[in-house]
Amino acid sequence: MPASPHLSRRALLRGRVPAPPPLRPPWALAEPAFLAACTACDRCIQACPEQVLVRAGGGLPVFEPARGECTFCGDCADACAPRALQRGASAPWGHVAVLGEACLTGQGVVCLSCAEACPERAIRMQRRGPVAVPVIDPATCSGCGACVGVCPTAAVSLRADAGVPSTGVPA
Repeated sequence: MPASPHLSRRALLRGRVPAPPPLRPPWALAEPAFLAACTACDRCIQACPEQVLVRAGGGLPVFEPARGECTFCGDCADACAPRALQRGASAPWGHVAVLGEACLTGQGVVCLSCAEACPERAIRMQRRGPVAVPVIDPATCSGCGACVGVCPTAAVSLRADAGVPSTGVPA
């Protein structure tokens, strides 16, 4: 049963807002099942040709988009012996890119870094005032992270898309 709005506000005021779940590798099980299955063996990290998977708290793997783009090659899932990553018919995850206030275009500076890096062409430049600004199409964005590391002001990040599960495989 979801928490009531009053409890959520109370948690916020007391500083007990839950942190967003970490960006797990593609095709990770839902977080509770992932935590139960993953043995922190590092096979997925070693198998990643893009070297975008790293050890995080507790030694568990996370996707670090600042290191580069995930190409969804599947090598990490294929290497996962405990099956905490399971390739299937579903999308690898439900993350999308979002722009923050530090975007240079909001300050009138021409920058095309994120749009040029996007392999899906999910980021288009749209004229709004003196400078074109990036607009992200969440329906086209794969959440690969190619736009994150190239942003000179770290204004691009990934978040779970509200309409898509944050992991590709249900628990």
